[in-house]
Amino acid sequence: MLTLNPKVNNFERHITFHIDMDSFFASIEVRERPTLKGLPVVVGSDPKRGSGRGVVSTCSYEARKYGIHSAMPISQAYRLCPDAVFLPVNMKLYGGVSANVMEILKGFAEKFQQVSVDEAYLLPGPEIRNFEEAAICALRIKDAVQRQERITCSVGIGPNKLISKIASGYQKPDGLTIVRPEEATDFLFPLKVSKIPGIGNKTTETLKEMGITKVEELANCNVQLLSEKFGKMGLQMKQMANGLDFEEVRERESVNSISRHVTFEKDTTDPGEIEGALGMLAESVHSSLLKHRFLFKTVTLIVRFEDFSTYTRSKTGSIWTSDIFVINRTVMQLLSEFIGRQKFRLVGVGITKLRERDKRQTLITDFT
Repeated sequence: MLTLNPKVNNFERHITFHIDMDSFFASIEVRERPTLKGLPVVVGSDPKRGSGRGVVSTCSYEARKYGIHSAMPISQAYRLCPDAVFLPVNMKLYGGVSANVMEILKGFAEKFQQVSVDEAYLLPGPEIRNFEEAAICALRIKDAVQRQERITCSVGIGPNKLISKIASGYQKPDGLTIVRPEEATDFLFPLKVSKIPGIGNKTTETLKEMGITKVEELANCNVQLLSEKFGKMGLQMKQMANGLDFEEVRERESVNSISRHVTFEKDTTDPGEIEGALGMLAESVHSSLLKHRFLFKTVTLIVRFEDFSTYTRSKTGSIWTSDIFVINRTVMQLLSEFIGRQKFRLVGVGITKLRERDKRQTLITDFT
């Protein structure tokens, strides 16, 4: 779905994206077990037939129809839907998918900020000049995530982080909501105050006692009254209710790896097509390496076949380098193990063991 909500005051600063994966853990479990599609799936601790002591980590949208939600006691979830499929948390699996998704998103970003395992903010590059072009970019992001990881995400686009985050949750799952600067108040004002990030159940109840349940009422409330009740948070809540947010998209302080992936339009065994794709990915990785002024030691090849079986192979050199020839040569050596086995669906190139380059350093390019 695509909703355009063209309107906030004239304070446009950036076209900001917020990407939120849909029912992330549960979606991955359904991807891994297609027979679960359409069933209520709950990821969390063992319900022990209603006597379990843990909580729900996440659940599918089918499970939410029964009133189940994240952080709910697992025993309560069992009582609401005893026929649901209850699965344990598999963070190793989810972490791997999260890393892949974040690498996809980085490919669309000039600035990128991951804020959790399943959500991130990004600022697109200067080629995205308006909200119409941002909409096309968002559709490409959604398509890339769907094709490469077989799960869906929801995207919110707005003039700042606050509005884009609220927008990403507006039409879940698989939603795309765009809020232009001049109509943000029209978008925000009808919402419940609990939709504003940071306003939890306790604050919502206190506001309700003050006669405030909608964002518009909070936006128009006397700031002195809010400050007396909530301290500094009172002013912040009023600003957010009016769509104001001055927090920048902050890139991570350190980069641990750089990688790129591509999914072929059709599964292929053509060595020329596979090697060509890897060469393109190596160039993209190398470009990012130079941009961040890093050296690397380890080169990684990722291969996914037509049956979705996925393999990773790595080789570590004895010295630090930034030579693209080393990336290309190592990837081709690692590829030889897989050529001729079955059709390729996806390939990826990565480099790890990074360190910043000393400006005075002479680069050595020999890999052993």
